Amino acid sequence: MENQINLMTLLGALICFLISIVAYFIKQLHSDFRKLTNDISEVKTITTIFKTEFTSGYEILNQKVDFINRRVEVLEKITFNGNENG
Repeated sequence: MENQINLMTLLGALICFLISIVAYFIKQLHSDFRKLTNDISEVKTITTIFKTEFTSGYEILNQKVDFINRRVEVLEKITFNGNENG
């Protein structure tokens, strides 16, 4: 009878120890998921910033190209009109 009590106590202690190990790893996994969530939100923010900067840079580049095209057209008109008159 005493052996059964010792065996059950040992088995109960072993089960308690294993459950505490599982609980520890679940806690670590939960904290890792929190960190991952924070990292993903930071990446989304940085991606939005890059997208905004890229879009504004693209618009400025298009404005510069349009301005240069207009200047070339004016120069072509002046050049061709000057050659026809001369």
